[in-house]
Amino acid sequence: MIEHDGLKPGDRLPSERELSERLGVGRSSVREALRALELLGLIETRRGEGTFMRDFRGHQLVQLLSTFILQDKKSIRDVKETKFLIELDCLWLIIQKAEEDQLLRFKKWALEADYTDDDFFLKIVTLADNHLFLRIWIILKDYYNSLDLERMMVTKEQYAELIETLISRNESEVIRVYRNLRNLSKG
Repeated sequence: MIEHDGLKPGDRLPSERELSERLGVGRSSVREALRALELLGLIETRRGEGTFMRDFRGHQLVQLLSTFILQDKKSIRDVKETKFLIELDCLWLIIQKAEEDQLLRFKKWALEADYTDDDFFLKIVTLADNHLFLRIWIILKDYYNSLDLERMMVTKEQYAELIETLISRNESEVIRVYRNLRNLSKG
């Protein structure tokens, strides 16, 4: 669409409604995609004016992603490992700096809400309060989800156990529970 419409940095993007129609997807999907692109710094939303292209040439994350376009086994493994390492690092950051009330609100949400694994770990990455980790994780998650991989089945009890270990701030237990949740061996 960018090439077809001849959009350049500074140009205004079509409206959400038009994007939804042209791409054949729901408006909520368009909104989510635009939000992700804005987080990456690839577009800019100006209140009352619309959404505009930013200069993405030389953008570090675009370069990072381009290396993973190949679907070889090593690239797939690299994406999975990097995603899991970011999640682990975010858990460590939460242990270090999350407030007790943040963790209790997270626990309440996890017990009451219906959510996916992505929803749960988006909360984790957000709680870690590291915007670079958030940006990279979203890219890796989207790429990982685009692969035709068998999905891990995780129970609410496993998520609750992870939250309990975060509340206790027991780093070795957090790692153990996370590795179990992700079905990772120790080696």
